[in-house]
Amino acid sequence: MRDTAVLQVASLEEFFREALDGAARKQKLALDRHTEHYVVNVLTTFSRAEALYEQTPEGPRLRPLALMLKDACDARTLAERERALQRLGDVSLFVAGFFSRGFARKLVDVDYHIAMGGRAYGSLADGARSAAAARVRSVFAELARKFGDLVDALNEIADAGRGPCHDDLLRLYETWARTGSRRAEARLRSLGVEPVAQARVRWSH
Repeated sequence: MRDTAVLQVASLEEFFREALDGAARKQKLALDRHTEHYVVNVLTTFSRAEALYEQTPEGPRLRPLALMLKDACDARTLAERERALQRLGDVSLFVAGFFSRGFARKLVDVDYHIAMGGRAYGSLADGARSAAAARVRSVFAELARKFGDLVDALNEIADAGRGPCHDDLLRLYETWARTGSRRAEARLRSLGVEPVAQARVRWSH
């Protein structure tokens, strides 16, 4: 069993703030400070399993995104709809950012989470009516526009925490082909693989 260094931090929120700032600079991703604060809050909140998962008779489970979208469509009030869309966006961002390696064994992939999350935030930005949603309309708009780039930045944070490992080239190439991830493209080139533009056409939905 190899030795593992334990990083001690005084504040989980501060850790995520510094990690996001570093990843965003590396990915050349500019974020408004309010958007950065929002993302840090999402990461801090979902670092607690009880905030991310829902209790079911079978134990804690992650609610499928399609059911979250149904919650928003079936909402009886505007406030309920906005809360459902916000959770859909938040969960999509967190899962795509930190659990993307696990998608290789799933029926849905990272592009599905990017599409669902981006559209949820976009709907919030376009249709914000409640006072709470209107105050952060510009944040939701930026999250919708830069969702894929934010996922790249969170992938950077997640990979830094995992330590050195061999990249699954096929998986990395598939991620680039599905999402156009600039980070995946750069890592492929660093490993001596040149992405082919036509591959993105074949993977397009």
